[in-house]
Amino acid sequence: MKKIILSAITLICSYNQYSFAQDTASPEKYTAHNKGKFYVFWGGNRESFSKSDIRFQGEDYDFTLNNVAAHDKPKGWHCDYLNPARMTIPQTNLRFGYFITDHYNISIGVDHMKYVMTQDQTVDYSGYYPNSGSYEEILPNDQLLLTEDFLTFEHTDGLNYINTEFSRVDDISKWFKLPNTDKFQINITEGIGAGILYPKTNAKLLGKERHDDFHISGYGVSAKVGLNFTFFKYFFLQTELKGGYIDMPNIRTTNNTADKASQHFYFLQRIIAFGGIFRI
Repeated sequence: MKKIILSAITLICSYNQYSFAQDTASPEKYTAHNKGKFYVFWGGNRESFSKSDIRFQGEDYDFTLNNVAAHDKPKGWHCDYLNPARMTIPQTNLRFGYFITDHYNISIGVDHMKYVMTQDQTVDYSGYYPNSGSYEEILPNDQLLLTEDFLTFEHTDGLNYINTEFSRVDDISKWFKLPNTDKFQINITEGIGAGILYPKTNAKLLGKERHDDFHISGYGVSAKVGLNFTFFKYFFLQTELKGGYIDMPNIRTTNNTADKASQHFYFLQRIIAFGGIFRI
C-alpha cells in the first residue's frame, strides 16, 4: 500500500511540475509571424534623375533636346507632410500592403516625386521649330540655351509613379542579439515593382498655353532595398533606396492635343517613412 501511495504522489507531483512549466512558458511573440498582417506607411523622399533626351512634337515643330539635366524639388521637414489638404506639396510616399506569407508581401502605393528641368542649361538639339532665335536661345556653337521664354518643363504635382510591389522581409534582430522583438525588431526588406506614370506636367513651350493637368503618360519599373525598425509590435520606421526606369512616350504639354513630349530616364529615391502593421 505504501508503494502505491508513493507512486501516486510522485505521478501527481510530476504532472503538476509539467503543468506549471507549460503555464509559465513564454507566449509566442507577435513579431514572430507576419502572414495575414496588413501595413501602411507614409513618408518623404529625395530623388536623383539621369539625363534624358526630350522630344517635343506638334503641328509645326518636331525637335529633340539631348542630355537634359533635371533635379527634384524638396520641401524639407514641414507640417505639410501631416496636413491632408497640402500632402501633395512635398515629395511623399504612400503604401498599403498585405503579407501573403511570413516573408512575402504585396502592396500598392504612390511615389510622389517631383522632376524639374534645370533652367538655363546648354544642350545639343536636332529638329525644327517656329520663330527660331526669338527666345534668346540660340548659341553661336549651334546649341540651345534653355531660357524661360523658350521652355520651362517640370512634373511637379508631380511625377506620380503609381505602382505595385512584391517584397520580401527578413528578421535580422538576432544579428544584434536583441532579446525581445516585440519591443524592438530589425528587418531587412527588398522588392521589385512596376506601374504607371500619372504626372501633372507644367510646361511652357514656345509661348503656348500650358496643359497642366493629370495624364497617364507611360510606365515605370523599380527595385528597392531597405531596413525596417519595428517598435512595440505595431509601429515602424522604414528606410529605403529605390531605383528604377521611367518611360513616358505621351506627355501632354499644351492645350492642343497635337502637342506632346516624350522622354525616358532612370531615377533613384532615398525614402524615410513611418507606418503601422496590424491584423484586422
